Amino acid sequence: MVEKSVAKHKIRNGVFLPSFFVVGGAALLGIINNTMLTEVAMNTFLFSLRSFGWLYQIISIVALVLVTIITFSKLGKIRFGGADAKPKYSFLTWFAMALTGGIATGVITYGVNEPLIYFGNIYGELGQTGIEPGSSTALLFAMGRCFYNWTFVPYAMYSLCGLIVAYMYFNRKQALSVTATLIPLFGEKVTKGIWANVIDTLALLAIALGLASSLGAGLALVGSGIEMTYGIKQGPIVWLILVLIITATFIFSSLLGIDKGIKWFSDLNAKVFYVLLALLFIIGPGLYIFRTSTAGMAYWLQNFWIWGLDPIDIGGEALVMWWTLYDWAIWIAYAPLMGLFLAIISYGRTIREFMVINWILPSVFSVIWFGVFGSTALYWQQEGVVDLIGTISQHGAVAGLWAFLANLPLGFIFIPVVMIALMLSFSTNADSMTRTIASLCTENIKHDEEPAAWQKLTWGLTIGVISFVMVAYAGGAQGVDGVKYLAAAGGTAVLFVFVLQVISAFKMFFIDKIEE
Repeated sequence: MVEKSVAKHKIRNGVFLPSFFVVGGAALLGIINNTMLTEVAMNTFLFSLRSFGWLYQIISIVALVLVTIITFSKLGKIRFGGADAKPKYSFLTWFAMALTGGIATGVITYGVNEPLIYFGNIYGELGQTGIEPGSSTALLFAMGRCFYNWTFVPYAMYSLCGLIVAYMYFNRKQALSVTATLIPLFGEKVTKGIWANVIDTLALLAIALGLASSLGAGLALVGSGIEMTYGIKQGPIVWLILVLIITATFIFSSLLGIDKGIKWFSDLNAKVFYVLLALLFIIGPGLYIFRTSTAGMAYWLQNFWIWGLDPIDIGGEALVMWWTLYDWAIWIAYAPLMGLFLAIISYGRTIREFMVINWILPSVFSVIWFGVFGSTALYWQQEGVVDLIGTISQHGAVAGLWAFLANLPLGFIFIPVVMIALMLSFSTNADSMTRTIASLCTENIKHDEEPAAWQKLTWGLTIGVISFVMVAYAGGAQGVDGVKYLAAAGGTAVLFVFVLQVISAFKMFFIDKIEE
């Protein structure tokens, strides 16, 4: 399949104009009055997760169960594009694009930091659990909770959305859009008129805010690394330089297209991940890693259902709202449009292959990553090798990674490599999403066509401005509070669309007639 020009395609003004009005308006408001933008985002965060946290929890579990059944049933044999369809990408390249286009940036950010935050009760996460900070139970809780937050549940959300888009587009010959995924519920009338524009606009707003959130987290993380490693105090100037570099990188990659941009960056990025993981496993406390990871998985499985449906008033806001529900909010914000991207690169694959690449393998990768990085960090903290909890308490929620890397042999080499990997990760993720956003704003675009370059440029610059404002002026206690506000705003925008997508998937695969 050769990428084609899309000059002949018109802009979907019913999606582009209201979306750009909101997102561009937010960027402009951030420049003119960053305090007001912060307050709006914060109030959205608090309202959304306090009011709809229960719905986030229920729908995430339902998505997981649904994905599991579909993957291991006879439905898994269905091939996207029909029995004769041939895939475009090799398994390794396909996996690299799925992994780096998803939440791999998050595992680098929190693979060291999150287990230590729980273990040390830094922001009060253990306050209502009855677990003593620094205890053996706190260690098991830290590992188990990370496994819960970063593996099979979030990737089930992505995979389910991607499955519906791919099946509707390649097998039922419907449009490449979020709206088309709701045809099993409402019929083809949902793809016409105002509802099509409303649904796709909500999905676009969600991913734009979610992407700004991810980019903001990257700015905070790399900025803290520069300050701790090289003594250059992070602040608006450093963050501005970083946002310009990252934004320029992902816009450039996006302009090159999937095969010349996303594919190349993904391959390079994934190889950096593999090397880092292998090296740390070799030089880390191997036996301790195995023991802690195994015990953490047992604790995770033992508490799976109570964590999955844990209300805020029992688990506490510091743990449930500021961590797990925040995670669900950003992944639900990403899910509908991430589904479009995952669908585009899955032509010729079976549903079971799709689920292995987009659900099972990324989840296993996250288990291994947190097992190796998280266990090593906890070991060093307990043995007094380096005070990572003190570092996080003093410098913010994402700062522990740099003290951790500095303690490695040849840490002075690892640190810049990881910084580059992080910027590549955020660029790859933003690259795939800006392309998807621009595609959603283009009429009748095909999966092998590229949207207009000016659209990618417009969305990339706008998202960069918002992320800069939220990091520079809304850091808060964790240093990334503004980032979390944005994520919740994105999740709120698309939560009910995602719920409808889950119901639509159930009806399509278990009630309606299947078209192979």
